[in-house]
Amino acid sequence: MGTSSAASAAEPRAGSGITTAFLGLGAMGFPMAAHLAAQAASGGGRALVWNRTEAKAQDHAARAGSEAVSLADTAQADVLFTCLPTSAEVDEIIAALSPHLRPGTVWVDCTSGHPDAARRQRETLDALGVKFLDAPVSGGTSGAEAGTLTVMLGGPADEIDAASPHLAFAGKVVRVGETGAGFAVKAVNNMLLAVNLWAAGEGLAALGRSGVDLGAALSVINASSGRSNASENLIPQRVLTREFPVTFALGLLAKDTGIALDVVQSAKASAPTLAQVAGLIRAAAHVVGPQEDHTAALKLLEQMNAQEIR
Repeated sequence: MGTSSAASAAEPRAGSGITTAFLGLGAMGFPMAAHLAAQAASGGGRALVWNRTEAKAQDHAARAGSEAVSLADTAQADVLFTCLPTSAEVDEIIAALSPHLRPGTVWVDCTSGHPDAARRQRETLDALGVKFLDAPVSGGTSGAEAGTLTVMLGGPADEIDAASPHLAFAGKVVRVGETGAGFAVKAVNNMLLAVNLWAAGEGLAALGRSGVDLGAALSVINASSGRSNASENLIPQRVLTREFPVTFALGLLAKDTGIALDVVQSAKASAPTLAQVAGLIRAAAHVVGPQEDHTAALKLLEQMNAQEIR
């Protein structure tokens, strides 16, 4: 992992027989929890999993060697992870688990949540003797499967140092500030994803209408200063192929761009480009569908230009 800090002697250490719990086995959570199960197996610990759809937790147990348990039983964990669609779902889980939580538990929230929610959730859990860290991740499903995710953490430095050895799914761990900072960085990161994706789509749509071979155009762009992850990977693999495999839903990207605008507003900053792209992504989610892959946002752009990007 990308952190060199060691856990303090008072904290449970990875591989020392601790119990982890992972709540939320979606496209990202399922492989992330599998890395925790592998870490537990090698260190004599336990890896508990829970999902709103119980069959998915049972499948994870069968395939990854974790233990599918009830929601209340996840409170046995020394380190409890959540990876849910929004902070609202995390609030629901906190309310449900509050009677069962034990002082000393560390709650690591890998949801792409809201900075304001992180501060509120930390205060709620602190009253129960539970530590809370906002720890969203980046790297996509491929990074989750490979265990190479970047984790951006908000919270006290000593608590992050202690929790870091348990992030078995991480390739890079970075403390970005106090509580809420992890969620803020994640939101801005995903806003920049949206900006790069939309801007590349606009340029390619114009080139397509001009009769340019878009595959050839991308080969030039990706060897030049206009390249981005969107032009190098997302558009060639998902848009030009017309496959649009759903790994990160468009509705979730729209949610994240909205959080990024809240960050801008809270900072009293000026970000007109971000505001415009956030509106376009929200419109795309309405028109194309929130459950479609985030790259399908360019289908709205294609309609606007009467030009497919292929």
